[in-house]
Amino acid sequence: MAEPVIKMTRTYQKLVKGTNINETTLLATDYLNHYNELVMLLDLIPDMPDMLDEAKEWEPKTYTEHFMDSTFSDKELAIQAYENADEEHRIPFDETLAEADQKIAQAIIDIESVIKTDNNDLLRETVAGISRELQEILDRASAIINGDYGVKEETESITLDQADIDALFD
Repeated sequence: MAEPVIKMTRTYQKLVKGTNINETTLLATDYLNHYNELVMLLDLIPDMPDMLDEAKEWEPKTYTEHFMDSTFSDKELAIQAYENADEEHRIPFDETLAEADQKIAQAIIDIESVIKTDNNDLLRETVAGISRELQEILDRASAIINGDYGVKEETESITLDQADIDALFD
């Protein structure tokens, strides 16, 4: 049964060539725009606390919902490619964005609490911390999209004794 999925994945890897969809992971960074818009909105709150109301209106969208509502030129292909992406990319991607969704929900609650204190320094500090944390999560999602997640280069450790070091400089 795994064979047809592999064939479809390979087929989509060929179909996405030349698009903004990653050929390896079959994911598109365009989806992160939905989250980046909210981060930018949150960053405005210390100077414009009423922007919290707009942030509260933000709702998570699934990958498919985002592209269905999008003007992305290859939106149908992006949806189909996502549906045929290997689990090794799709599962950590979905889990990472679920983490972002939870962080955002908590962030709104935290920011609202701080706004009520009328402590602008604390508000600025809170929003900056939340933005940093969200950006780290989105950076991780971007790395997954680009196939860079979990890739660790193996490096060989070379040990030289003093005689070897001296020989290098002779």
